[in-house]
Amino acid sequence: MDHVTDVAKRFAGGAQYIDGRPRTGGSGDTHSVVDPATGRTVWTYATAGPADVDAAVAAAKAALPGWAATAPGERSAALHRLSAALDARADELARAETLQCGKPIKLSTEFDVPGTVDNAAFFAGAARHLEGKAAGEYSPDHTSYVRREPVGVIGSVAPWNYPLQMAGWKILPAVAAGNTIVLKPSELTPLTALMFAEAATEAGIPDGVLNIVTGTGQGAGEHLVTHPDVAMTSFTGSTAVGTRIARLTAGTVKRLHLELGGKAPFVVFADADLDAAVHGAVAAALINSGQDCTAATRAYVQRPLYDAFVTAVADLMATVRLGDPADPATDLGPLISFAHRDRVAAVVERARTYATVVTGGAAPGGGLAAGAYYRPTLLTGAPQHSEAVQQEIFGPVLAVLPFDSDDQGLAYANDTPYGLAASAWTRDVYRAGRAAREITAGCVWINDHIPIVSEMPHGGAKSSGFGKDMSTYSFEEYTQVKHVMFDNTAVARKDWHRTVFGDR
Repeated sequence: MDHVTDVAKRFAGGAQYIDGRPRTGGSGDTHSVVDPATGRTVWTYATAGPADVDAAVAAAKAALPGWAATAPGERSAALHRLSAALDARADELARAETLQCGKPIKLSTEFDVPGTVDNAAFFAGAARHLEGKAAGEYSPDHTSYVRREPVGVIGSVAPWNYPLQMAGWKILPAVAAGNTIVLKPSELTPLTALMFAEAATEAGIPDGVLNIVTGTGQGAGEHLVTHPDVAMTSFTGSTAVGTRIARLTAGTVKRLHLELGGKAPFVVFADADLDAAVHGAVAAALINSGQDCTAATRAYVQRPLYDAFVTAVADLMATVRLGDPADPATDLGPLISFAHRDRVAAVVERARTYATVVTGGAAPGGGLAAGAYYRPTLLTGAPQHSEAVQQEIFGPVLAVLPFDSDDQGLAYANDTPYGLAASAWTRDVYRAGRAAREITAGCVWINDHIPIVSEMPHGGAKSSGFGKDMSTYSFEEYTQVKHVMFDNTAVARKDWHRTVFGDR
């Protein structure tokens, strides 16, 4: 069946999923999902407006008492069923992810979908382990214990680069901890978030626990994050938008979790395995066409390896196969849109005035000209203070700079506003330990770059935001700590009362 017809039939109910069923948005506006590999419109849908957000929040608020009171074992069982439901539709999810994002099918099939299935399985187990401090007599006359309780209705906003995984990262810890949620996926890529919600209903998660509103930031997102019945906002996206959300929510005293931009350094010391570093750099710079906030974007290479590293990276980039994302042989797909491709290209064009484009630096022609493709690009000679080194490009562009002393390399690594992820490449355990300690980032990989696991946290520092996704550390975002204290004495007139009235 033609993919446009297939998607139109698949999502005929609308791009909103509220209180357990699809519905049509009521903003009066429409938006289109566009296949960035071909420029073809895949689906045009009615977007959400404030009334849709209100309905979704109301459904989440109504479902909250029942879901929060559900025993952890029951929530765990529901999430295990959700993991199985997602796994059962893995092929469909992968195809939809590739269609709306343009990412190669091998990435969707081997990374995005299994990662989300695993994340659901992890939080199914973690739902049974919401731990607090052990009950005890921390005061001689009282017994204390700590409860972890749901925060309430969560209003989350997810990005377009990993629509399925980011939906999972927002939904799963929130729901596992007993919250209910309204998620706004990117209006560019709503398909797999809607499929996730359908799988949740199929798994027996009650209506209203998980709701999807699909619309623009101004039309739906801002109303969601400032809604008085939303107790927490979780946002993944650019630092600029995250800063705006922080301003919008400042007067509401709601909890805020921000996972923002990145400019990950890739530090190669002179004793590193050059072949491993070269392959690691190309993979880490080009994953998802570079549209990854943890992607390697600036490689600092100690001078003895610098020339060989540049030559080898350029040679390896030249072997990367651009093509149809649905073809399993394709390595690199298009960027998310022509507008974004043009922004990336503009950064590279400006860089030509102060740096050298070693390879790439252009959109391909021929059969790929109809898509938003951009060739893998390697820059050298860019100064540390330049735009290409300091600002997030979010495309398949790697800048390589030399350094001399270890002190200089680590100083360069920390010399941007961001602090999301980094890697260090060395055979020296002391160098590795120093890099891990001194690089300011939420994650530092040693002799690798990019791998993530459900058991470990993801989140940044500095302008990359605060708070954690994945792992049990994410429960710090989605639970409220309550101290409960029992008097053990049954004494009516306590000695401490005299500090307020009367005598001993």
